[in-house]
Amino acid sequence: MTDANPADLIEKATDWWSTAIIDMKPGIIRFRGYPIEQLIGNISFPQMIWLMLRGELPSAEQGALLEAALVAAVDHGPQAPSIAIGRIAVTCGLPLNGAMASAINVLDDVHGGAGEQCMELYDDIDRRIREGAELAAAVSEGVDCFTVAHGKIIPGFGHRFHPIDPRAPRLLGLVDAARAKGTVSGRCADIGRGVEVEMERRKGRRIPMNIDGATAVIYAELGFSPPLGRGLFILSRSVGILAHAWEQTQQGGRIKGPMPPSIPYRYTGQPERPYAP
Repeated sequence: MTDANPADLIEKATDWWSTAIIDMKPGIIRFRGYPIEQLIGNISFPQMIWLMLRGELPSAEQGALLEAALVAAVDHGPQAPSIAIGRIAVTCGLPLNGAMASAINVLDDVHGGAGEQCMELYDDIDRRIREGAELAAAVSEGVDCFTVAHGKIIPGFGHRFHPIDPRAPRLLGLVDAARAKGTVSGRCADIGRGVEVEMERRKGRRIPMNIDGATAVIYAELGFSPPLGRGLFILSRSVGILAHAWEQTQQGGRIKGPMPPSIPYRYTGQPERPYAP
């Protein structure tokens, strides 16, 4: 192939980006082969997410379980750092897109990564079971390896605000119902509950599964990879970020910090001292 040949140049240009996701030409838009006009009004947004990420349409039951997980994680109040940042950004003059981008950028390993990390733990335990270990032994070994690599905090369990996260039991109940229908295997639900039992044995008290642990169960049961688990969480939380950013635009306010001006921060530096040249 030589750059001097116009046909070769065109072929080289069309090969620059390749995608199996969308086929778009004048008057034609197809996602994974499906004409968009046939999808509109016939599939749900969660089913569209599945199609875009996985290449095929899910069943109605699979789409409903994905939708439940997405609904559950949309918001956790203005004290959540991502939500607070979105609102603060609006008061600093950013439009909605800037506020959302600022908020989404903090959804990393510490605030936003627990679901992905929990899925990685579940995957490791599942691998041990497939290699012949009993559930309890696989859970114990998996938790040991995770804590050696990442520290004592097990993502997906316990909550700073909720003694029992009200979202988790509901989601697990939906997983159990889907398991009874054959929509999912239930293996990851067993693993998640096994981790809960193991942590209670180690800590001497129950540390219930939270929203991250429960959505990790659903995303893993549905066959999503751990990095996509974080991406799906970000899609979900973006709804809350948008709602709060829009509400702040309606409320007004300028340059709102994390605390009201009447509440001071704590200064821990040197007392006042004179400057001596």
